[in-house]
Amino acid sequence: MENIETLEAALKRIAELERENEKLREELEYYKNRKMSGRQKHNAKWMAIYNDFIAGYESGMTMVEIANRNNVSERTIYRYKAYYDKIRSTNENAIE
Repeated sequence: MENIETLEAALKRIAELERENEKLREELEYYKNRKMSGRQKHNAKWMAIYNDFIAGYESGMTMVEIANRNNVSERTIYRYKAYYDKIRSTNENAIE
């Protein structure tokens, strides 16, 4: 980075940075407003099914029963279980 020694140089640099910031703000808006595709992890629907999975799993329900109750595939329930196991092992390691 160059040293700015005059007021004119400083004002020129400020103008450059303001233009750069404006471009970055426009880019940020694009990413904020674009439609996300694919699996939406941890949105409200995901959390509702995950919380129901935990309740069912800890009460002894089978994976098939939990999947049917939430109208999702068995594979989805196994993804929830993998996430559940990961969170539990992380919490157990943190306690030790």
